[in-house]
Amino acid sequence: MKYILQHPLLIALLVFFLCTNIGKAQKTYSVYKANSDIIIDGKGNDKAWTNAEERSFNNFYDIERPRDKQFTKFKMMWDDENLYLLYQCEDKYITARETERDGMPFLDDCVEIFLIPADTKLNMHLGFEINPYKASNDFIYLNKIHKNKKMVIKSYSPNFDVEVTIDGTINDNSDIDNGWTLEMAIPLKAFHITGNYTPITEGVKWNFFALRKDRNDIEGDRVSQSTIFPTVRKHQQVHNKNHFGLMEFMK
Repeated sequence: MKYILQHPLLIALLVFFLCTNIGKAQKTYSVYKANSDIIIDGKGNDKAWTNAEERSFNNFYDIERPRDKQFTKFKMMWDDENLYLLYQCEDKYITARETERDGMPFLDDCVEIFLIPADTKLNMHLGFEINPYKASNDFIYLNKIHKNKKMVIKSYSPNFDVEVTIDGTINDNSDIDNGWTLEMAIPLKAFHITGNYTPITEGVKWNFFALRKDRNDIEGDRVSQSTIFPTVRKHQQVHNKNHFGLMEFMK
C-alpha cells in the first residue's frame, strides 16, 4: 500500500476501481406488504396494488422492428402467506401456443421471474415462466454443477394461483390488440424447498430478476426481450446471478 501511495498513476487507478465498483451496487426493488386482500383474477385492480412500487421493463434487447418495443409494468407485494406478482403487458399482437405445464411457454409471449430466496447470490434460483394461456414452466436452475455445466430440475412444480386477462385476440394478427395482464400468488413456503419454513419479515432481502419475452409473429423464432435490470443480449444470460437485483420486504 505504501508503494501505491507513492505513485500518482496507481492512486488514480485505485480510485477509479473503487468508484466503478461502488457504482455497480445491486439495484433494489421494495416489496411492500399488502394491507388489504389481493384477489387473483388477472385484473390487478385491488386497492392493495396502489401501494406497490411500479417498475417498467425499460431494458430492451433484439428489437428488429418498431412494433417489437412494447412496455411492461411490473409490481410485487407480499403478506404472511404469499408473494404477489403483477405484469401489465402492452401487446399489439398477442401470441401463444403452449398449453401444457412444464412445456415451452418461453417460445410464446411470456413473463418470467427468477428468485434466489437469500440475500447472497447462490448458484441456484427458482424460475417461473408463464404465457397468456397460463401455461407455466417452473424449475430449479443450477449453475456450474460440473465443469461449468448448468442443470435445470423440472420436477419442481409448486402450487400457486395465476390468472390472465386478455384485451385482444390471441394468434390473430389481422387486428390490433391492447395487451394482457397476469396476476400471480406464490405461497412463500414454495421458496423453502428444504427444511422448515421461515416466515418473511421486514428488512429481509432476496435476489431476483424479472423479464418479458415478446413474440409478435404467430410463427417463427423472432423474439424481443425486456428486463427490469440491465443484462446482455444473449438470452441465456438472464440466468446469470450477477445480473440479479435485490428485492427488500417492506411494511
